[in-house]
Amino acid sequence: MNPHPTRPALVATSHGTSSPAGRRAVLGLVEAVRRRLPDVDVRDAYVDVQSPTPDDVVAGLAGPAVVVPLLLAPGFHVRVDVARAASAPGCVAAPTLGPDDRLVGALVRRLLEAGTQDADVVVMASAGSSDPVAQACFEQVARDLSVAIGQVVPLGYVGGTGRPLDDVVADVRAQNADRRVVVSSLLMAPGFFHDRVARCDVDVVSRPLLDADPADPRLVDLVVDRYATASAAQGALTGTG
Repeated sequence: MNPHPTRPALVATSHGTSSPAGRRAVLGLVEAVRRRLPDVDVRDAYVDVQSPTPDDVVAGLAGPAVVVPLLLAPGFHVRVDVARAASAPGCVAAPTLGPDDRLVGALVRRLLEAGTQDADVVVMASAGSSDPVAQACFEQVARDLSVAIGQVVPLGYVGGTGRPLDDVVADVRAQNADRRVVVSSLLMAPGFFHDRVARCDVDVVSRPLLDADPADPRLVDLVVDRYATASAAQGALTGTG
């Protein structure tokens, strides 16, 4: 089926990775969104490592577009790459995927799949960022996960600024010597950062949000909802909604 010409294209913009598994995982989410929106032209784009860039994708479109960042928090790439692509005529940017209850639901599912038990201590791992807005977003997701599982979930980083994950884990182990330590991986897909998390001195590491399995329907819902909300706002501003 050809995309309906009156609906904006969806430019699903992820970070990009050199990991083949990570690339397949992200494309799996994009394909799931494409199946959910058969009347929308869904394109993939990348702000680093891979191509095409969101600028290039938007430049090749004949009509309006919504740039949906497949990123967990706002930061440099949202402020620069996504904003630049969305500044083209007829384009608009949607918010990042986090924070959102559906994201937390996907994290809880990963913890359950990993065999997490009530007695375990859970720590969240993020790639991190030097951007304070992004850090605040990661911290909010950690607070939301804390509520969801009924225990305080400390946050550690394997990149950017913020408290290193290894230091957080060391403190947790010192205070809970007789309990397993489980890391909730707040990472989109396999790759460099998840490999760093996996090398941490913990008992269990949950899988990233995306991997070889079909994308969690909640994540698909989240992307579709980000697109729909931004598209509706775009239509209201232009009088085409």
